[in-house]
Amino acid sequence: MGTTQKIVTFGEVLLRLSPAENRKLSQAKSLDFFFGGTEMNVGASLAVLGEDVAHITAVSDDIVGDAALASMRQYGLDVSAVQKVAHPIGQYLLEVGSGMRSSQIAYNRLNGSFANIQPETINWDQTFEDAAFFHWTGITPAISEAAYQALKAALISANAKGLQITADPAYRSNLWQYGRNGQEVLKELVGLSTIFIGGVNEINEILGTSFELDQEGFIAASKKLMTECPNIKQVFDKIRTGLSASWQKIYGRAWVDQTYIETNELEITQVVDRIGTGDAYAAGLIYGLLHYDAEKALNFANAACALKHTILGDVNLVSVAEITEVMQGNTGGRIKR
Repeated sequence: MGTTQKIVTFGEVLLRLSPAENRKLSQAKSLDFFFGGTEMNVGASLAVLGEDVAHITAVSDDIVGDAALASMRQYGLDVSAVQKVAHPIGQYLLEVGSGMRSSQIAYNRLNGSFANIQPETINWDQTFEDAAFFHWTGITPAISEAAYQALKAALISANAKGLQITADPAYRSNLWQYGRNGQEVLKELVGLSTIFIGGVNEINEILGTSFELDQEGFIAASKKLMTECPNIKQVFDKIRTGLSASWQKIYGRAWVDQTYIETNELEITQVVDRIGTGDAYAAGLIYGLLHYDAEKALNFANAACALKHTILGDVNLVSVAEITEVMQGNTGGRIKR
């Protein structure tokens, strides 16, 4: 496959506010800010890798929304279909942990611009012209009825056009405030997707099952998911072991074509920023599936995820060459001249 095929991402863009240098909010006098949001992070990371990506969202019709659009353009995202609405953009405050102290997040998003998106004004058939992939996460349908309706319409259109549809079903119980049952909705929407990015925990949440986390459990859970949601053809997962907030280990595993595949474990001993690492994995996977076979795609995704731990902000700013280097086992961090 060439790189001319478009990727479409859909989801909320948030304003992230953080005190510098691992400070607690109570100590901070100023805040750094970034624009991010799980699906935008995936799209932006893919755009940085040279792919053609359009992000669909709704931002506030004010200077903050304009700044969000400028930020997306900087990464190379096509924002021509972004809506502007008369509601403030969602925000979250992140207090970055260190060592044994965990990071903490407070959200302010439930009646923001994206929650008030207008589903009937999105022309999905037009958006998906020349597109090869559509990526969504479980956060989007958790935000509001309008966001759920917009996503469902997108999935119906993407299926009709034969796109590959990557689903990262992140179930966030603190969302889902508007009346629908999260598990039921996610099962319905995963059923309209072709590639599942998640593992045993996510499958157990959606199907109400209790598979074990080991390899056998992962294979059994993947098979069960494909039985319940026959549209799903591949399952890709990442396993994280957190030794502390600053020290993480990750590896990838997958169930593809009735075959189990697994990557080597990568160790990150000095974590700079953990936000967006799962998004970096999803972006690496989509890039890999566009250019390589499933096993190489999984290794590319795992290496991309590891590298994001070293990058400040929400988006993975590393190149294909840097990811390939780590994928080939060069993890010493020598200076490139």
